[in-house]
Amino acid sequence: MNHPLRRRIAVATTAGLAGLALLAGCSTSTTPATTASSTSAATATTPTSAVLPVATDPIVDDSTTPGLEVSQVLVEDNTDASGADIPDCLQVTISNTSSQEATGLEMYYTMTDTTTGASESYYQALDGVTIPAGGTVTVWFDGGSGTGHYPENAYSIYRSSANEVDFTVEVAASGLQIAMGTGAKSAGTGEQAD
Repeated sequence: MNHPLRRRIAVATTAGLAGLALLAGCSTSTTPATTASSTSAATATTPTSAVLPVATDPIVDDSTTPGLEVSQVLVEDNTDASGADIPDCLQVTISNTSSQEATGLEMYYTMTDTTTGASESYYQALDGVTIPAGGTVTVWFDGGSGTGHYPENAYSIYRSSANEVDFTVEVAASGLQIAMGTGAKSAGTGEQAD
């Protein structure tokens, strides 16, 4: 014959073990995201996306067909499409001197603090941007919305270092040779009048 007290203890023990199993299951689902998933966020193109440095250059382009050029890299004294002054940001002007439309554009850029040697690299698919044959476009890494505007890391070396920061920019397009450009931020932080 089963004793009522033994039955209550068995039920309580079973319930307690189930509760511990449930807590153990919950605690394993709260582990931090891996580096791989954090890195993939860098390729997102919405202004609200996280922008994180990438460890390697993901661009694969072995074309030798000339035509893509980085005509200008600005990181201070910026202007908008009409030529009006805008807050400092990474601004890249890309020209297509080929006879074909430039599509599938993507950009990889590195910023380096010239005093400390610290550097960070970022990747961005330039979704929505095409360059007609003989045309030129400008893109801004300003966190703005609309075609040609992309997110930036507000905590990057560019934004946090008071030292000079050098930029190297690599732009690729389908079927065209990679184009390179450079720019530099002077020592100091924030917008400064010249």
